[in-house]
Amino acid sequence: MRDNDMLEKEEIFSKVLRAGRRTYFFDVRATKADDYYITITESKKFTEEDGSFHFKKHKIYLYKEDFAAFRSILDEMTEYVLDSKGEEVISERHQKDFKKMFAEKTPEPVGTESFTDVNFEDI
Repeated sequence: MRDNDMLEKEEIFSKVLRAGRRTYFFDVRATKADDYYITITESKKFTEEDGSFHFKKHKIYLYKEDFAAFRSILDEMTEYVLDSKGEEVISERHQKDFKKMFAEKTPEPVGTESFTDVNFEDI
């Protein structure tokens, strides 16, 4: 089999979800036995101080025998989060005044009036 045929066979169906600095790739792939499984890849962009950037990727392989349990737990977890916290997104990216609200307070300068003048020769 040619390399191009292998690539076409391996990736059967794909979807992409872009979410800020993160991108999620959902891919249906084929095993050597021509059965299907899903890969979910999270790719996150990191920018360095010099302006260069790199991506960190994490991948999950999900096989057919785990679909029902995975879906059940994912549904349960998402329902719990939405019931507990609602659908509103709360993060520093979405709060314009976040830095103002939680910025470190600079200590107020202490005046020298409250100090006693000490001459070390007197000690």
